[in-house]
Amino acid sequence: MADDGPVEHGYPHLDTVRAAITALYRRLSYDTVRTFSTSVAPADVAFCDTDDLHLGAQRVARELVRHYRLPDARLIVSFREMKHAANVELAAGPEYFVELNDRFRTHREDIGAALAHEVMHVYLHRLDLSFPGLRDNEILTDTAAAYLGAGWLLLDAFREHGSASQKLGYLTPEEFGYVLAKRALFFGEDPSTWFTSPQAYEAYVKGMARARRDEQQPPLTAAGWAGRRRYARDRRHAQEHGRAQLVPAGVPYSFTADGHEPLRVSFPCPTCHQRIRVPVRGRMRARCALCRTVLECDT
Repeated sequence: MADDGPVEHGYPHLDTVRAAITALYRRLSYDTVRTFSTSVAPADVAFCDTDDLHLGAQRVARELVRHYRLPDARLIVSFREMKHAANVELAAGPEYFVELNDRFRTHREDIGAALAHEVMHVYLHRLDLSFPGLRDNEILTDTAAAYLGAGWLLLDAFREHGSASQKLGYLTPEEFGYVLAKRALFFGEDPSTWFTSPQAYEAYVKGMARARRDEQQPPLTAAGWAGRRRYARDRRHAQEHGRAQLVPAGVPYSFTADGHEPLRVSFPCPTCHQRIRVPVRGRMRARCALCRTVLECDT
């Protein structure tokens, strides 16, 4: 939790974020991911100063438990002075104890954001899905919360006012925007009207621009002229050098040629980032086996 301190910007964790999206599809399956087509509604996690602190926190926690489809999980929410925004005790269940930072007593509008992250920890714990290392596992948790419909609350908690700032979660604001944009493109859902923070909206716009760039990389037909030209040059180079695996620098695609088989190109799916491998033979359609996205390609 950044509080009145510098907020990191940009995409320093992008590779881990993409790996987290792939891991979600592999662990949950396409059909389960599709069940999260509707995000948590703002009205369902609204919290005003007239609400009872503990009863209101329990109500929001129950709503997030319902959203993540954890019907047999019960969260006990308390508040104490601590360094981090929140903490959850990951035991066998069904009861889980969540501690929130005392600052949320006076910043109640952000209780939903803090709980969105902590309840996702419970969800991933139940799935037995984790990344090695604290940093990568927290990035997985933020990414999963955003992609499965509750992470817009975490981005909306980002605010900057001159030298003062606040941010929850381990992702940068732009990375949260990127994951939310990925979700929006997949489900056709626009979260932009829910943001109360203008800085959150700006980060979402930047994240959307970055997400759309994933859909404009060769060999996809939506790639721009410069990308197509470089791809043609790299393809020609691969054809001339035969069997070895050729990975051009600075691009997401690579070429392979095994024995007498035709040259193939491997590239990440712009939706789930699983790598797709297809023959180099001109215009074609490819279907990602993981997220079922149909891609128009010119290989």
